[in-house]
Amino acid sequence: MANLELGDVRVGGQAKPQAFSRPRGYWRNTALAYLMILPAALILLTFSIGPVFYAFWMSLHRYGLRLTGPFVGLENYQRILTDGRFWDSLHVTFSYAFFTVPITLALGLFVAYLLFQRIRFLSAYRTVFFLPYVTSLVAAATVWATLFNPQSGVANKVLGWFGIPPQNWLLEPNGIFQLIARSFGVTLPEWAAGPSLALVTIMIFVVWQRLGYDVVIFLAGLGNIPRELYDAAEIDGAGRWQLFRHITLPLLSPTTFFLIILSTIGALQAFTHIVTMNQAANQPKGGPLDTTLTATVYLFKIFYGEVGRPDYSYASAVAFVLFFIILALTVLQRWIGSRYVHYS
Repeated sequence: MANLELGDVRVGGQAKPQAFSRPRGYWRNTALAYLMILPAALILLTFSIGPVFYAFWMSLHRYGLRLTGPFVGLENYQRILTDGRFWDSLHVTFSYAFFTVPITLALGLFVAYLLFQRIRFLSAYRTVFFLPYVTSLVAAATVWATLFNPQSGVANKVLGWFGIPPQNWLLEPNGIFQLIARSFGVTLPEWAAGPSLALVTIMIFVVWQRLGYDVVIFLAGLGNIPRELYDAAEIDGAGRWQLFRHITLPLLSPTTFFLIILSTIGALQAFTHIVTMNQAANQPKGGPLDTTLTATVYLFKIFYGEVGRPDYSYASAVAFVLFFIILALTVLQRWIGSRYVHYS
């Protein structure tokens, strides 16, 4: 019996486990636990999970202003395939994400690496960089739209100091590469024009606004790297670049991977600051000639009837297509991350 585990009994010369018995008051405690989480579960079901299923159900019907209509199956999704304006908005969305995500991450890592050094007033610097992220997005976007005002904005005055002619910023539908080429007397083909200057203006704002969050997260990741690894590498004669290339970047890859996923999702869902800056510049929500019309802004315009009558079912279908695109990109990023991210 000395070799038997606790709860075993001897039956026919062999040890067999006793039947599992639940502790006293188990069911009462379990019921109490479910009762405690019931309010939060009801809130999630009512305002988060329920609306998702209702929106999907709505995308399979034809709805007007009175929310009544027949079942149409995948008709709304088929309509998306031939909706050129949706694909244009998706192109703008990907252009926005393609430029803002890498630039913000690169600048965030650079600033975080500088702030991680032993410098004076480190806490003050961290606060200054994080402040834009916690500032009201609408208020900050309105101020930046004022800075880029073609007549009285500060941006054109700064360009004047360097002999650069004033720009229309949020009013300019032409591509940034096209404008730069024109200044040298070169004409680029349409496919090489790049994102409009209006969209680039919004990108400048979002890089400024998002930078502080990336810096703080990168600082947390840098703080988790053991100092002994740097000391050992320095003893072996490693320089600053070698330390950064072979220690900092690999061990910071989980943090970078986390920020890439969040930044990509956020960029593909960009809405508030785009609408705010365009309206502050007296432009339609999609900007000049729809050059800042992202998928979420287009969805909004469909839902509220700014591109015809309000079409709730079609807007729901667009929302789910965007959801599946974001989901597919996230799965792809996770697959790539599983090969290149180092967790030890």
